[in-house]
Amino acid sequence: MKFFAAAIALLMATSAGAQDMKRYEQFKAVIDAWGKKDKAFVLSKMDDDIVWHMAATAKPPLMGKAAASKFLDAFGANISDKPGSVRWRIIHHSETADRLFVEGVDEYDDVSGKTITAPYVGVIEFKGDLITGWRDYVDYGTIDRQRLGEPLPAHVKALAER
Repeated sequence: MKFFAAAIALLMATSAGAQDMKRYEQFKAVIDAWGKKDKAFVLSKMDDDIVWHMAATAKPPLMGKAAASKFLDAFGANISDKPGSVRWRIIHHSETADRLFVEGVDEYDDVSGKTITAPYVGVIEFKGDLITGWRDYVDYGTIDRQRLGEPLPAHVKALAER
């Protein structure tokens, strides 16, 4: 009997582990699509009523898929079309139920050839297979200074190189 209880516990733990990765895999697909500038795929993974805080403490949220689409158009227009120009990656992640927490680095080459590097933390909320809430916590000052041509500070570079 103990063997069966242990086997069931192992099976449940394995199933829970697979479920725990679901939200990360969904978000990773969005990251991969954005790396190809596939805006249609990115938008297809968002709820029509998404609330997206693309810079939570610096700017008001984008409300709805139409606002997200407009932002992606403007943001994407400043990113180089060369392959490999987007190097957005997740360093750590954790998920619980319908919420995914990520720590990562959004790095890309802009159309002028500058590299923009932004370590961030994000919280992504899901309902079914769609993203309903997205909050990115990022230092917009660091991004703006890089756009002006200032080098990445050593402490931020160290974060980004992990």
